[in-house]
Amino acid sequence: MAMGIGGIIGAGIFVLTGQAAADYAGPGVTISFLLSGLACTFVALCYAELAALIPAAGSTYTYTYVTLGEIFAWIIGWNLVLEYAAGAATVAVGWAGYFNRVMQGLGIHLPEALTSAYFANAHSIGGTHGVFNVPAAAIILLLTALLMRGTSESSFFNNIIVVIKVMVVLVVIFVGAAHVDAANWTPLIPENTDHFGHFGWSGVVRGASVVFFAYIGFDGVSTAAQEAHTPQRDVPIGILGSLVICTILYVAVAAVATGVVSYKELGVPDPMALVMDRTGVAWLSWVVKLGAIAGLTTAILLLLFGQTRIFYAMAQDGLLPKVFAAVHPVWRTPAVSQALVGVFVALAAGLFPINILDEMVSIGTLAAFALVCGAVLHLRRSQPDMHRPFRAPGIPAMPLLGIASCLALMVALPLETWLRLIVWTAIGMAIYFFYGVKHAKRA
Repeated sequence: MAMGIGGIIGAGIFVLTGQAAADYAGPGVTISFLLSGLACTFVALCYAELAALIPAAGSTYTYTYVTLGEIFAWIIGWNLVLEYAAGAATVAVGWAGYFNRVMQGLGIHLPEALTSAYFANAHSIGGTHGVFNVPAAAIILLLTALLMRGTSESSFFNNIIVVIKVMVVLVVIFVGAAHVDAANWTPLIPENTDHFGHFGWSGVVRGASVVFFAYIGFDGVSTAAQEAHTPQRDVPIGILGSLVICTILYVAVAAVATGVVSYKELGVPDPMALVMDRTGVAWLSWVVKLGAIAGLTTAILLLLFGQTRIFYAMAQDGLLPKVFAAVHPVWRTPAVSQALVGVFVALAAGLFPINILDEMVSIGTLAAFALVCGAVLHLRRSQPDMHRPFRAPGIPAMPLLGIASCLALMVALPLETWLRLIVWTAIGMAIYFFYGVKHAKRA
């Protein structure tokens, strides 16, 4: 459960809450979080059933392989790279933003060229051209080294930081609640500006698509199923427990943030620090910044962890080279795969800005989530008598609602995101037909 909370609480609660409120939903961002949380609940129940039934590394990839077949599994496994690798790069860029603000507060000003991505808009960084986001790449490489060393050590590190950042979130909620001005919640859903997704109910839905990124992480628990002591019990509790806890925290933080500060002012890189500044308790702004750094750190850790476990499962099936399934003789981790993934993600985090990276994450994740729901539905029909240690309730309505929810959120995403998904999938299919088909271990 701590791993799930560590993966979920990150860029969403510390960054995206303000963006969704300021640009799309207003105070109705609380409803956006509820809608995203509801969609994730449908998916989480399906994840829990499959993770207990198939306690193996690989998450959605493995479930799809077992239930729907090899080519569907490859498509999902390839698109999960967008969730885990691109997601880790996205969060690392957010981490670097908070880190730079802390350094500035201490009087240390890092060169803009070394804290901005090469492909960032020069106008957004003072007219200069970024070279490489060194802090973003550095945190990726540091956490990669930690994960190469061992799962137990990284889990212990994660658990400590999870406790710290949950305490910080609770401080924001309880201190901020005493400074809420109810007038900031009126109207709860600002009037639409005649553009889809810009306030009104369409804005609430668009806001749900934006803050959906904030929920990515609960599914990472399933990638550790093969390393859990009692996966039939531990994984469903970890998935559902972490999702419920984080949904409650998200809704509370969104309500406090939009109550203390007008939603129009929340479109800043560190909205939670702004909220604490408005309470008049200046030192809390520092606490929130340090808590954000801690939260983003554990989110990166889980995403990097999950990516290598998916590659491990794909390599075990012969769809990727054997190096991705090689386990270190002493550390017992896929160290070579972890290093390769770490270098790739560090380069992405250093070269690309957050607005390019985060658009690549949500649609791949939603597609994976929809297929998980479809896999549960298919398996219930094809193998109705199979023993299931955990049975998701409400079949077939619940997985159908999960699929519909994911598709609705996908539709709300921009056309450019769909085009990137098509190009990415085409590259993946080329790798599958030129390598995977020839090397697959179908027996």
